[in-house]
Amino acid sequence: MKKLFLFLMSVSILLTAQTKKDYPIQPVPFTEVHIKDGFWYNRMETNRTVTIPYALKLLDETGRVKNFEIAAGLQHGDFCSKYYFDDSDVYKVIEGASYALMLKPDKELEERVDKIISLIAAAQEKDGYLYTVRTMGSKKFEKVTGSQRWVNEQWSHELYNLGHLYEAAVAHYMATHKKTLLNVALKSAELVNSVFGPGKLELPSGHQEIEIGLVKLYRVTGEEKYLKLAKFFLDMRGHYLNGRKSWGEYNQDHKPVIDQDEAVGHAVRAGYMYSAMADVAALTGDQAYLNALDKIWNNENGKKLYLTGGVGATGSWEGFGPNYDLPNASAYNETCASIANVFWNHRMFLLSGDAKYLDVMERTLYNALLSGISMSGDKFFYPNPLESFGTHERAVWFDCACCPTNVTRFIASVANYVYAVEDNTLYVDLFTNNETEIKLKNGAVKLTQQTNYPWDGDVEIVVTPQASGENFEMKIRIPGWAQNEPIATDLYKFMNAREENVSLSVNGKPVELKIEKGFATISRNWNAGDIVELNLPMEVRRIIANEKVEADLGKVALQRGPIVYAAEWVDNKDGYVRNILVPDETNLTAEFRPNFLNGVEVIEGNALGCRLGADKKTIEKTEQHFLAIPYYAWAHRGKGEMSVWLAREESAVRPLAGPTILTGAGITASHGKNAEAMIDQIEPKSSIDESVPYFHWWPSKGQKEWVQFDFQKPEEVSQVEVYWFDDTGIGECRVPESWKVFYKENEKWVPVYTVDKYGVEKDKFNGVTFETARTAALKIEIQSRKDFAGGIHEIKIK
Repeated sequence: MKKLFLFLMSVSILLTAQTKKDYPIQPVPFTEVHIKDGFWYNRMETNRTVTIPYALKLLDETGRVKNFEIAAGLQHGDFCSKYYFDDSDVYKVIEGASYALMLKPDKELEERVDKIISLIAAAQEKDGYLYTVRTMGSKKFEKVTGSQRWVNEQWSHELYNLGHLYEAAVAHYMATHKKTLLNVALKSAELVNSVFGPGKLELPSGHQEIEIGLVKLYRVTGEEKYLKLAKFFLDMRGHYLNGRKSWGEYNQDHKPVIDQDEAVGHAVRAGYMYSAMADVAALTGDQAYLNALDKIWNNENGKKLYLTGGVGATGSWEGFGPNYDLPNASAYNETCASIANVFWNHRMFLLSGDAKYLDVMERTLYNALLSGISMSGDKFFYPNPLESFGTHERAVWFDCACCPTNVTRFIASVANYVYAVEDNTLYVDLFTNNETEIKLKNGAVKLTQQTNYPWDGDVEIVVTPQASGENFEMKIRIPGWAQNEPIATDLYKFMNAREENVSLSVNGKPVELKIEKGFATISRNWNAGDIVELNLPMEVRRIIANEKVEADLGKVALQRGPIVYAAEWVDNKDGYVRNILVPDETNLTAEFRPNFLNGVEVIEGNALGCRLGADKKTIEKTEQHFLAIPYYAWAHRGKGEMSVWLAREESAVRPLAGPTILTGAGITASHGKNAEAMIDQIEPKSSIDESVPYFHWWPSKGQKEWVQFDFQKPEEVSQVEVYWFDDTGIGECRVPESWKVFYKENEKWVPVYTVDKYGVEKDKFNGVTFETARTAALKIEIQSRKDFAGGIHEIKIK
């Protein structure tokens, strides 16, 4: 580790000489922050011992590694995995493994990584080109990859892959001092630099990422051409040279980056772009970039950020919706977007020294991001909704595996976000058990931080300066949630004022809290053994959303410390959450349960369970026990209902309805998932309402489909009502071309007799009344429209 420290110091010295401008505040490298035990230590160890080996295993099993063997001519065959950008998954896991190697040497892991790197080098073409799907001559994806190099940058991901290659190469070089992958990256970057640029091929990247990778190559080599190329790719957005058409908001290509003022389009692409803009602004001093980033940040965090810190309201384009459009059940909040959001907000802090960015970073870190990886380290969420009706469970892997592989590299480097320095000022940004030695302008200082955060707000920092009486300034972040401010905008606010105050002391003597930009400052001459004690009151706080967020009207969310909570089916009466009403006067308490969900603080109290009375209009309320768990811990105990936002007003509650003819009926369909959604008695606001469950046959288009109901006993039926799902404008589901109802008689399907018209109107129930039939089963057949799939929100049978 000493050798690694000296190496990193030499790199730092080199870069200081080579880069005239940079972030005014510099993060303390994660290799110098030794997390010892507790919350983040457990997560990092799970990542090192479970997630990274598991990801390497899946890279082999899914053919991602074999793709490099085929491209290198060492194997025969066609492209093995499902997506043409799957090379990037290999690079991300190498990056994560390299970070793990920096923290703890592992000869077996290092040899495994070296073997994959040798295949990558063998697959690289002589001029530096590296894109396995093209090198091996596969025609599978030619419509999106293009028939030649660089001809379809909008979709090909050629440059996206290379961005992850460059990041992995720098990480591997720093971890091992080997240049095997760095040489591959530099050879590739030379090719890209010879092809793209002013007077050459003048295009932006499709999926942003290469810009971040190029900045890292610049930092390692000092070669300014890589920084200039990163800026070139950013500056090409919104400029349509040589007859190029705009790639639109999805790709953040609708305006030049310096003119953008709203977070739009694909959320991961956006987050990577904003991070790259911050990098380039720091290294070039470009004020126009900073002005644009400020405007975009204010928009995202004032109008588009989920309470969990997730971003991306819709799965239709995996990205941002309109201002204040924050549906809960259909929230996308891709895990990769959360990682990108952490990257961006951390960079914004390094530029400004303002803790409001760290508040958002922490919110994302403990909630939306951690939800994406199971506590066991081998199951994953791609989207992370804030409400579920029992339709979600973590997957063991994805065909598009960007999220699991991204997690490997992020968790391994989480210590990078704990401390930062500026001249003779030391910033304490996050709270976790650790030891570190930090070099300041006046000398080195050793810190030992002890805490049970995020469950306990007591933080102790033991200070040991290199020399007695060393003078420096320590800035300790006082989180916004401890100052009655969830985030620094009016998107969310606490309902209840805090009852306790933050306290800070040195050697037992209170320090007056003078908070500027979210930090309390202690400036003094420090001696060995000085103890700083911070107490952040951990109260259960109720949060309400801005009234413009329609999805959260009449609802409340719970937060304790940095943790956002959710009610889950298994902990609440009869397995339901949708019918819970938490009045404002409900007394809520917190309790730590060490043997529950790997040790968590739960929130509990008495709430009201709501159901419809016999008249189907009156809401009957019954007191019941209520329990909420940390949002990140949901979906570890089976599929069922979950919600972050709970009704506090009767108008927002979804009362349980009584039994119907379909209660207990068996449901089957021609294909598709979540058929139970059709009989959950949750009515949509419109046909395009994705905030409630629905069923669809996508991606099957233009086909005859069916859904069948098998009653528990023969029933007399005479009416069917169907509320169609139709996502015109954002998806490929439409009301059907036609439909019919059949009943089973003597094992044969017989069409019902009716003179009614089978309606296919949107935004309403389409009913058909027919001659009463006594039957044990009913079937609805639909004919989907050409080039479109069908879908159903709700079905009623009488």
